Amino acid sequence: MMRIADTLELQIGQMCYVGFEGLTAPDYLLDWLRSGRVGGVILFARNVESPAQVAALTDSLQAAAPYGVIISIDQEGGTVARLRDGFTESPGAMALSSAQDAESFTERVSHMLATELRALGIHWDYAPAVDISYNAANPSVGTRSFGSDAARVSRLGAAAIRGFQSAGVAASPKHFPGLGNTPIDTHLDLPVLDTPVEHLLTHDLEPYRAAIAANTASIMLTHVMYSALDPDHPVTVSPVVAQRLIRGELGYDGIVTTDCMEMQAVADRYGAGESAVLAALAGIDALLFSHTPSRQAECYEALLAAARSGRLPLAVVETANRRLAAFKQAWLKPRADLSIIRAPDHLALASEAAQAGTTLLRSGAALPLRGNVTVIEFPSIFDSGILESGGLSGFSRLLTTRLPSVRVHVVREDTPPESLVEAARDAETLVLATRNAHLNAATLALCQSIMASAERAVLVCLRNPYDAGTLGAGADSIVCTCGDSAPSLEAAVGALLGDYAPTGTLPVEVHPA
Repeated sequence: MMRIADTLELQIGQMCYVGFEGLTAPDYLLDWLRSGRVGGVILFARNVESPAQVAALTDSLQAAAPYGVIISIDQEGGTVARLRDGFTESPGAMALSSAQDAESFTERVSHMLATELRALGIHWDYAPAVDISYNAANPSVGTRSFGSDAARVSRLGAAAIRGFQSAGVAASPKHFPGLGNTPIDTHLDLPVLDTPVEHLLTHDLEPYRAAIAANTASIMLTHVMYSALDPDHPVTVSPVVAQRLIRGELGYDGIVTTDCMEMQAVADRYGAGESAVLAALAGIDALLFSHTPSRQAECYEALLAAARSGRLPLAVVETANRRLAAFKQAWLKPRADLSIIRAPDHLALASEAAQAGTTLLRSGAALPLRGNVTVIEFPSIFDSGILESGGLSGFSRLLTTRLPSVRVHVVREDTPPESLVEAARDAETLVLATRNAHLNAATLALCQSIMASAERAVLVCLRNPYDAGTLGAGADSIVCTCGDSAPSLEAAVGALLGDYAPTGTLPVEVHPA
């Protein structure tokens, strides 16, 4: 039976959310859970091997926690997914938004993802991302966004929340008040934006109004400094944002959580302990330190010292604990049966959604593929292990299974650029598969050389569709999947081979020359 934290030490612990290394819980974490100095745990891909292993892990965490432990994860679908092999992969937000029946697919896919999370003993999903896509050069959002229209993002964000929460998993729209116009990655540095308050109120905050109307269980803040709101502090440690905007302007009384406080945007400026105290003073309930035990310990100790000294008022701690206790009461439920993982209807839905979200931006004579076909594919980080063992990435592997005569070139760091240009020149039909080529000047220049050398080229944009705007001029045909999860790769191959006619429409503006 879960107990309520009733001492200052326990109340501080309930505000601390931590991650760890390994497939089993380390002894120090189990000790922290037993003593009540941790309220929640976040899982990453480093903690995942199989459904049975994850279930055993979450069971062990609960067994050690007399005060109960909320287990969380980033499982947005698409690009950001910690559960892949052995689980049902799904298209991400932009792919779902590209579908004709986007709202239905978004709600159904979110419900499916949450159903599998419940079976694993995971209670809280840091999703959906409801950032509005303003900036093609944004390194963090891309296909994680539902698009560039605030009303559309609001409608689909609410649909995702309904899907997650109707399956028993708490949702957390992010990254408040908006990450879509940032020029740098918050993992690396602090973005500073001068967006007017009026624009935030009428655009970026609209998805959060819709989320609150959909009874979202929580909201996650971002590590961005909005100078018009608070010229001195990032959002995560700004009392203006949590208290005036979220609690005041939006009237929200649910859980507010930080993004990981170990990101350099805040870690480099404040250190773990001070950033934790500032976040708590700002009115944030759950403080997330995802990686380092020493920083996690520093968070707890700094919060406790601040509360004992009076710097952190006890009323602030008690208010956060009131919300956290209600959150646990609502979402800390026993896990469901593992047999639901990769259920046939889950796999079928993911496949249907991926096809529905595939866009044929330009249709030419090259499709369906036939004759002398050469594929040049720029792989993603998720393919590194496959490259080491087999030489093919996911897309190329799927295409060669269907079309064995295809000649494949998967680009590595040591691949001579001239060999790729020569391969493109020799092909009757070139298929160039890119992943965010527009974000890297050297990659973009190489892709442009490859396209210019091809007699006939098909461009397949496996991540951001913005690649089509920079590379589409010489393309006979252009296919955009808005993501490279397994079902989206299968949908791309099906579109190239004529299995179906893509009907998707991009939710962002892309203009191939």
